[in-house]
Amino acid sequence: MQSYDVIVIGAGAAGLMCALTAGQRGKTVLLLEHGKKAGAKILISGGGRCNFTNEDVKPENYISRNPHFAKSALARYTPWDFMGLLASHGVTWHEKKLGQLFCDQGAKRILKVLLDECQKAHVQLRTEMSVKSIKRDADHHFILETSSGNVGAKNLIIATGGPSIPKMGATGFAYEVAEQFELALVKPEPALVPFVFDAEDKEFMKSMAGVAVDANVFNERTGFRENILFTHRGLSGPAILQISSYWQSGEAVSVNLLPTIADGHGWLVSQKKQHPKQKLKSILEAYLPARLNEALVGEFKRPIGEISNMTISTLADQLTRWHLSPTGTEGYAKAEVTKGGIDTDALSSRTMECKTVPGLYFIGEAVDVTGWLGGYNFQWAWASGHAAGQAVI
Repeated sequence: MQSYDVIVIGAGAAGLMCALTAGQRGKTVLLLEHGKKAGAKILISGGGRCNFTNEDVKPENYISRNPHFAKSALARYTPWDFMGLLASHGVTWHEKKLGQLFCDQGAKRILKVLLDECQKAHVQLRTEMSVKSIKRDADHHFILETSSGNVGAKNLIIATGGPSIPKMGATGFAYEVAEQFELALVKPEPALVPFVFDAEDKEFMKSMAGVAVDANVFNERTGFRENILFTHRGLSGPAILQISSYWQSGEAVSVNLLPTIADGHGWLVSQKKQHPKQKLKSILEAYLPARLNEALVGEFKRPIGEISNMTISTLADQLTRWHLSPTGTEGYAKAEVTKGGIDTDALSSRTMECKTVPGLYFIGEAVDVTGWLGGYNFQWAWASGHAAGQAVI
């Protein structure tokens, strides 16, 4: 049986970063991936362009039962550190919006950087190699029974993520390991995921399928302003994906379709006074896509000056506080990430090591740290992977 200083299970973003970091420190590292190739989720990120981090990363951009847990790792490996790594390989990038950084050369180039660094650090990468069981010997080393025989290590790092996007090979393996070693879980749930609705609302969404509009989507706890996208199944788009991470089953969300107007009611009343002969559809055409505009106010054929202030008030409320009650989400199949996971109370925030199982680490999406849309989850993968890779002895 071959033994290593470190075995990393999962060759995604966090696993690759952890493996190369430990290897750079002279550790012997085996990186296992049950899929056909490393970095499958990296390759599909941002439609293949890879939104690899965000310029403005703060702990407030993450959801966790312990909101302070992510601070240490994020402070010690910043977006600028990862940008420095990319720059050393001649990679360039651009900001799309809201601090989101995309690779000019695409996701394949990001993955190549990580694989090249692993190779330089003498990391042994083995794909299509699944782990059947994990045991500990008398010296507290980890013995893994795999599809290709047994291997052992002083340190075992779980970087297998959560069950989001199962078609990419995602599983709940990390949770099974946590259960084996009696570690608590925060209930895993799909996050950054589209909403679905009942038959009546779905029919309207379906009629608008393909329409995107700038909006502010909010609930009692938070809100996000970005595009929403109508689909045949319900609502998607960046603002919807963001709010979904803060949504609880059974509650409503509100949508402001006029986010650039501070007081929708006051603005419509002023339009009535200033342009009494204009129709509502003409007034709103600068703010709403044509199909949505027609669906929402097309019934008002009279000029706005002939519409009562009470009706205008109702319409303003519909446009700026459109209450929607999702019946659920599209689940793990369409979720970009998994919320919840390994309870951070079980881990060291500095090293990602289990407090009760020395040598066992959990990193990346497997942990109860979930970032916003926009590169934040990649940055958590880089930071937590780096923290564990620096810590292994």
